Order: sequence, then C-alpha cells, then structure tokens
Amino acid sequence: MSSSDKPDIPAPLTNLKIQYTKIFINNEWHSSVSGKKFPVLNPATEEIICQVEEGDKEDVDKAVKAARQAFQIGSPWRTMDASERGRLLYKLADLIERDRLLLTTMEAMNGGKLFSNAYLMDIALCIKGLRYCAGWADKIQGRTIPADGNVFTYTRHEPIGVCGQIIPWNFPLVTLIWKIAPALSCGNTVVVKPAEQTPLTALHVASLIKEVGKLIKEAAGKSNLKRVTLELGGKSPCIVFADADLDSAVEFAHQGVFFHQGQCCVAASRLFVEESIYDEFVRRSVERAKKYVLGNPLTAGVNQGPQIDKEQHDKILGLIESGKKEGAKLECGGGPWGNKGYFVQPTVFSNVRDDMRIAKEEIFGPVQQIMKFKSVDDVIKRANNTHYGLAAGIFTKDLDKAITVSSALQAGTVWVNCYLASSVQSPFGGFKMSGHGREMGEYGLHEYTEVKTVTVKISQKNS
Repeated sequence: MSSSDKPDIPAPLTNLKIQYTKIFINNEWHSSVSGKKFPVLNPATEEIICQVEEGDKEDVDKAVKAARQAFQIGSPWRTMDASERGRLLYKLADLIERDRLLLTTMEAMNGGKLFSNAYLMDIALCIKGLRYCAGWADKIQGRTIPADGNVFTYTRHEPIGVCGQIIPWNFPLVTLIWKIAPALSCGNTVVVKPAEQTPLTALHVASLIKEVGKLIKEAAGKSNLKRVTLELGGKSPCIVFADADLDSAVEFAHQGVFFHQGQCCVAASRLFVEESIYDEFVRRSVERAKKYVLGNPLTAGVNQGPQIDKEQHDKILGLIESGKKEGAKLECGGGPWGNKGYFVQPTVFSNVRDDMRIAKEEIFGPVQQIMKFKSVDDVIKRANNTHYGLAAGIFTKDLDKAITVSSALQAGTVWVNCYLASSVQSPFGGFKMSGHGREMGEYGLHEYTEVKTVTVKISQKNS
C-alpha cells in the first residue's frame, strides 16, 4: 500500500476528560445505592483514569423495573411506530460518528486497543451495525400460512421484553452496539452490564442515547443477568494446506492470533500446518512476529498494546511457562515486556502437541501455537477435538478441498483463504461450548422476537 492509499487517521485527543461515570437508568444518571465506586485503569500505564459508580442488586432492580415499565402496553417505546424506532437508531449512529475521535481515544486508553484499529474498525463496525439494524426496524414481519380448515392463519414477530445484556472487555463498544441495536430494533428494552475493566465507552454511548431523547433504557451495573444469546469463546483451528498461498496464509494466520494482543474470541489459536511446508511456515511466522513494536496504543507506530489487566497478563505468562515445561519449542518471545503496563512479548511456539495446555486452553494473549499434520482426515479430526466451536480458518487453492473441510468443521464461522473477515450483515455465533444463538445479520434479529401464531375462523355463511 502506498502512502497515498493509507486512510487519513487523526491524532488521539489529548487531555481527555471523562464526563460520565454514573449509572444510567430511565434516561437519567444515578449514583449507586451503596455509594461504592471502583477504579478504571489504563492498562498501558497502570494509572487510574477515573472512578465509576459500582452498581449492585438494588441498582439492577431499579434498572429492570424501569425497562419493564418502558415495555408495557401503552408505553411510548412499545407503541412507537417501527419506522420511528429505526429513525432513532439512525440518529444514534450519526452521534457515534460525530463523536468518533472521542470514542476512539477512550477505547484505546481504557482497553489498550491500538488507536488506528479502534478508529478504522471498531467505530466503523458500530456505525454500520446501528444503521443495519435501523433499516430492519420496519421490516420485521410474519407470514400468512395456508393452514388446514376454513381459517386464516398468520404469524407475528413480537418483541420478547426486557433483555439482559453482558458486554465483554475485549471489544466493549462493538459488542455493546451488536447487543443493543438488534434488541431495540425489534422493540425490546435492555439492561446492559459493561465490563468493569472497560465501562467508559458504554457510558458515553448512554449519554448519546439521552441526546437522541427517547425511552431507551440502559444500566451500567454489576449483576448476574441472563443473556439472550451466549458467545463463550473458543480455541479456533486454522488449517494451512501445502497448496496454499504461503505469503497470504502466514499473514492471515498471524493477524488471526495477534490481533488486539490475542484478546479475540475467534483467535486462530490452534494453527495446523501441513508437514511439507511446516518448517518454512514456522520460519516466516517467527520473522513476522519479531517485527512488532510494543508500547502505548495511543502512540503512532506502535502495533501491539498491553493486555487488559494484571490478572490476564499473569495468566498468559503462566500458560507460556506451561508450554515450555511440556516440551513445545519456544521460537521467540515468551515473557513480559517493559517496566510499566501489562505487556507480553509476541510469542511463537512450534512442535506443539494437541495434549498441551497451550493447545487446549483459551490463552487470550499474543501466543501462536503451530502444529503439524499429515492428511485431511487427520486434521479434521484434530480440529474438531475440542469443546469449543466458534470459528475456523482454511487455506488452500483447491476449492473442492475448501468446501469439503469447511462442511466437516464444527464451527459457527469458517473463513477460507482469509481470517477475521466480518460484517454486520453476517450472523455470528458458535457451536458446542462456544455458545448458542447468533448475533447480527437477519439471524441475529430472530433472537429478540417471539413468534406468535394467530388463527381466525372464517365464517362460512353465504353472502
């Protein structure tokens, strides 16, 4: 890519002041009932950014009560025209676009996310996701059914009610929007719990919801809430056949596991490479990993930031040590980096066996494990030998092989000759212990409606 092709990215905001630290219920800001607060840290510097109100059971009860009232028959939200709900979601997307620089700076500072990635990818996906769901608001419709008997039968897709939604810390803004947008588009109300590590962008979005000026209910509190859909992580296989474009496969496999410091639920964390190209693939992968520049994600030129917190940082280092002890070959990295912040060196292991902890457990860090395979049947069996089933990757120039293997893999998303390619139009979710249900796309909307069948007897009287 030439310099003229590179997107124009503004500089991060300096001296960013956090305005919103309270609990948002019924379109108003509240202090916690208990009066408790908790610190929110910058993982690159370990400094406290601000103190946020700590929600508890009483705060959640208030939020749920407000959300239920907003959903009652006759309430403004429940009786609002579907096209008007769509207009409000479009407006929210416009406000996020207006505050894009602020939200990007906040996301990078609070979550350790690279500023450029947050600006170009996370915020863009939020805006697209809201506009996609806004467009669906007045297009959610049932069917007429030619039922037996002299009856008229039709279905209605009705909102399910109050949706409890828990937001993870690795993609706090994207997952917030991917949760609330389809739920609100379908006419539900929501109670949201952002992660304690990364609540700041969710609270700012709450302020934008208030600016839109309608009854959309959110709460930032600490609770145990039932999710409408469950996405529970993975240990995703990425399979590279000998006939693959090697340059492309190395790069995609690399991005698949090192993107956002490995803190990605679909990370390509079990890399299977056909034995005839194994040594060359390992060599190129190590070469690629050694090019990283670590540092503050708000600084230009940095391409790896910190892990989210000390607990995660120490867990990753512990798993790296287990890989060494169990006999995997450490090719590069393998330890902490720097004197401040929760940084882990980009790490590559070769000669990894399927029974090692690093091959079985979700590391959620910048650690690549490269395993060798001999045949298609062998690698399919090994790839499926896991409790997880969130995503998978296949690299081959043979279309028949790509279709055969993608059909055999037990995963909710399969990428062929690419990795991490996502869009708001496509459903996302997992098989097995990686969860149930789907988010985004038309399938994602189905999670937030109940199907009601109505049958009306038709009079047989002659006119």
